[in-house]
Amino acid sequence: MSHGYNYRLDGARRTPHFQDDLISDSETEESEGPSGSVEDEEEEASWISWFCTLKGNEFFCEVDEDYVQDEFNLSGLAAQVPYYDYALDLILDSESHTSEAFNDEQHELIETAAELLYGLIHARFILTTRGLSQMLDKFKNCEFGRCPRVHCNGQACLAVGTSDNPRQSTVKIYCPKCEDIYYPRSKFQGNVDGAYFGTTFPHLMLLTYPSIRPAKPTCTYVPRVFGFKLHPSATQRPLPQGAGGPSRSRDRELKNPQEGRRKA
Repeated sequence: MSHGYNYRLDGARRTPHFQDDLISDSETEESEGPSGSVEDEEEEASWISWFCTLKGNEFFCEVDEDYVQDEFNLSGLAAQVPYYDYALDLILDSESHTSEAFNDEQHELIETAAELLYGLIHARFILTTRGLSQMLDKFKNCEFGRCPRVHCNGQACLAVGTSDNPRQSTVKIYCPKCEDIYYPRSKFQGNVDGAYFGTTFPHLMLLTYPSIRPAKPTCTYVPRVFGFKLHPSATQRPLPQGAGGPSRSRDRELKNPQEGRRKA
């Protein structure tokens, strides 16, 4: 899935789209100082910062570039990501491959690969001390959303994946109070791959910061009919017609009254 990355691989990096949204024409005209100051500020925006501001990517934190540059942290990812070297250069705003020319289709493939690579790196980073700290801030700000369960009283949730392998399932939100998972409210967030957060993150977060673990809910919903609680047997499925032994005998007696009298 391409997000329309406004980056060039044949030389200089273009200005990210989100910078265009932040700077209006009037602000540009009224800005003081050297004429190139606005361009300089735009050029300072990294790919990682830009990616995390895209709509639907609010769950992501910004992975430190030092972490991405350490080959040990990327072990095994080259086999999972096509165009690995080009994707890594795009993430790090590197120009080591800018002398090569790419057509539009290749640009699209590299952009998709960069998203996949960053997501897999992100899943590892958020298990580190620095990554957990960033995600803790998001949790405290309820950036992952709140539990939709009534008796959880708006408990803040954490992002979680149901698989560590990409392209298996989308991201969910985990409620540490009722310990269940739900779909994110935003359809854009709901399209993000769950492997970019992994199955370990929320549970490691709660182990690392036990003070944020909430008490389990004390209230549960009780079904009632006319004010009376339903007996457990009320929810049992009735036997199919003719499945019980006595009912079959009774049916035969009704069909053949003489046979019933002989038995008596």
